[in-house]
Amino acid sequence: MAITEKAAPPGSAAAHEGHPGAADPDRPGRNGSSGRPSRSGRSSRSGRSEQEGWHLNSPLVLTLLLLLVVVFQGPVRGALSKPVMQSWMTVFVAVVVQALPFLVLGVLLSAALAVFVPPSFFARALPSRPALAVPVAGLAGAILPGCECASVPVAGALVRRGVTPAAAIAFLLSAPAINPIVLTATAVAFPRNPEMVLARFAGSLLVACVMGWLWQRVGRTDWLRPPAHAHHEGETKMEAFWSSVRHDTVHAGGFLVLGAMAAATLKAVAPAEWLRTAAANPVVAILALSILAVLLSICSEADAFVAASLTQFSLTAKLAFLIVGPMIDLKLFAMQAGTFGRGFALRFAPATFVAAIAGALVTGAVLL
Repeated sequence: MAITEKAAPPGSAAAHEGHPGAADPDRPGRNGSSGRPSRSGRSSRSGRSEQEGWHLNSPLVLTLLLLLVVVFQGPVRGALSKPVMQSWMTVFVAVVVQALPFLVLGVLLSAALAVFVPPSFFARALPSRPALAVPVAGLAGAILPGCECASVPVAGALVRRGVTPAAAIAFLLSAPAINPIVLTATAVAFPRNPEMVLARFAGSLLVACVMGWLWQRVGRTDWLRPPAHAHHEGETKMEAFWSSVRHDTVHAGGFLVLGAMAAATLKAVAPAEWLRTAAANPVVAILALSILAVLLSICSEADAFVAASLTQFSLTAKLAFLIVGPMIDLKLFAMQAGTFGRGFALRFAPATFVAAIAGALVTGAVLL
């Protein structure tokens, strides 16, 4: 038996005040259209609600992880009490605590550089001759703090503003390796080896200039395709600043944690005879730490502390780690491909890797 509602008479208050039976064609229903809500509208809303309810995000993952730790706190406590895990945690916490202040300071300064310093300033400050602009741009990295995550977009902006690509490449390679924050962190990480600071500065600057001059000789404009749009377009300067800080903190902090975990694992788990064997052979040691620098992708403000924790290796091998890492690693390859084009990255990355190892060998032989 069907039950129907009695419609309100025309002109009555109920007809104008939203009586359930009133069918006002101009009054939107719950599904955003006129009339009664459709059954398909209700089902689509419920489908969206279910999808939103089951969507995984960082807070949910963190909550689930904490719940698992609480549920299995007995086995977790037992695993953490083992000597190998205590050694792992000691190295991990030491690397992170030492590197974190430099990382935060570097992120703040690099964001201020990227947002408040106009790229046209660099174009006016560099010499017009490319051969002279390369070392000047390389030395500019010593006074402009920033990590490799910030140097890539700045170098792309320099190219868009008309700076010769050779000078932009020299700045791209030198800025994250010889800026004041990185050199100070290196001095703190190697208090008994102050020559490491000079060796890192000289080796990194040498490689940056060589790569800039090499591009000037053999580089082609069709290999370099910087994006035409500007970064942080449509934002105020403070919005762009804090957006850059958040982005660099998440990315650089994540790579710092991964690097510290890898260093702690290598220190605590890898058999000591393996490390001694690799460290005993100078060529193998340099190649091993150079490849490790590429794979770990540690921020340049923190890599000195990871290198200092690898006590089995020579200073020259650690220097190779410190020169290679800020110039080419996995995250830098992706950023360079996105900023300058895949063709540029595929040619630039192998050449930079070889040049960085050669620069570490030459500098280490002279200064270490």
